[in-house]
Amino acid sequence: MEIRSESVGLRSEKLGGLSPVIPRKRLQVWFIRVCSSILVWTCLVQLVAVGELWHPRFITNLTTRFSQIAGPLHVAGNYTSNGFLKVSCNGGLNQMRSAICDMVAVARLLNLTLVVPELDKTSFWADPSDFEDIFDVRHFIDSLRDEVRIVRRLPKRISKKYRHGVLEMPPVSWSNENYYLQQILPLFNKSKVLHFNRTDARLANNMIPLELQKLRCRVNFQALKFTPQIESLGHKLVHILHQRGPFMALHLRYEMDMLAFSGCTHGCKQEEAEELKRLRYAYPWWREKEINSVERRSQGLCPLTPEEAALVLQALGVDKETQIYVAAGEIYGSERRLAALRAAFPRIVRKETLLDPLELQQFQNHSSQMAALDFMVSVASNTFVPTYDGNMAKVVEGHRRYLGFKKTILLDRRKLVELLNLHQNGTLPWNEFTVAVREAHEKRMGQPIRRRVIPDKPKEEDYFYSNPQECLCEANNCDDLLGRGNSNSSSVP
Repeated sequence: MEIRSESVGLRSEKLGGLSPVIPRKRLQVWFIRVCSSILVWTCLVQLVAVGELWHPRFITNLTTRFSQIAGPLHVAGNYTSNGFLKVSCNGGLNQMRSAICDMVAVARLLNLTLVVPELDKTSFWADPSDFEDIFDVRHFIDSLRDEVRIVRRLPKRISKKYRHGVLEMPPVSWSNENYYLQQILPLFNKSKVLHFNRTDARLANNMIPLELQKLRCRVNFQALKFTPQIESLGHKLVHILHQRGPFMALHLRYEMDMLAFSGCTHGCKQEEAEELKRLRYAYPWWREKEINSVERRSQGLCPLTPEEAALVLQALGVDKETQIYVAAGEIYGSERRLAALRAAFPRIVRKETLLDPLELQQFQNHSSQMAALDFMVSVASNTFVPTYDGNMAKVVEGHRRYLGFKKTILLDRRKLVELLNLHQNGTLPWNEFTVAVREAHEKRMGQPIRRRVIPDKPKEEDYFYSNPQECLCEANNCDDLLGRGNSNSSSVP
């Protein structure tokens, strides 16, 4: 017992003597583990980042399989890219603008690196402009840096590797997120570069996650800023107009391409109708060749003629001295067709009459750049009136809603054609005609309203970019602004 006590006492003395050393050793071990963890994680992050250029098979398979199982990562501005998305936009300026917004959203959804979009150079307008000729490309990339990876061009290593093997395809029109996640994302297992060769209306209007809808708005209202040259001249136009007083922007879509491809020849001479038909046949990509103009007009599918526009504006009570800016390219029939409109409203102006020819010289033969000027003026106008609901009309309408529901008169062309026919054949007197026109448009002045949803008929429902309601109010006060019961989810009336 005594020996045990001595042993125990001796052990206690030794332990007591070592007790200050134990915490120091533990601290050293802890410090070594922390440093090792930091080193390992740093190496891992660098490996993943460099892997985007190297594309080792094990990293590629790992990230791809994870994306398929767990879905794309949604950490803003910090995701492992699944590949590169190239897009070639088709159509005019505003159709391409909407498509760019859609493609940014798709790139974000699939965690892709978007290459700055290519613009259409082969359409009717034959505009040679590149993206950076119309939009501020640096602002576009930088303003979205926290959301989407965007590069000006494919890295040389990637471009060389996929020079002859890039998968090219048009995505299915009006597709939702499931299509892109289930049909498009797996394609990056085989190729790290995918090229969408058509982009018009390739993302659905509705049933899209709120974060992607808001991203579409962010691109449209903030990231797609025109070049300094366009912005400067556009602001000058707006300043000149405002100095002269309030003004209306009339988007008079009575241009050769519109009339040819829509088949609308009301008010045209026989030789003009034949010319328009020949133009339609000259473009093989336009499927519809034989078109009944009378039937199409009665359905409200034709733009108003300048003469019809004059009557409608008078019926709506627009004052004769109102300053009207004609936002359009060359009117088909030129000044001859504008005579009735000028007689009714003498203060008709155009960019060509407000600016020195030298100021517009740099934009000549660049229809999209000229359209950008009209776009800026239309958004800034006191009242906007489109005579046809094409892409520019819809995108401008959406911008004006975003800026506080500025007055936009959305003409009911089907109803107007009916009233115009009755008035012009003497059946409907002028005073009754004006009352009917005004009643038909009381609720078509750009007031807050919910977007109309028509299941399985996306072409017939309201376009997202004409009424981006998700971006016009916060969730808790949308009912107050847009109307609690006014969901506009219905079939076509």
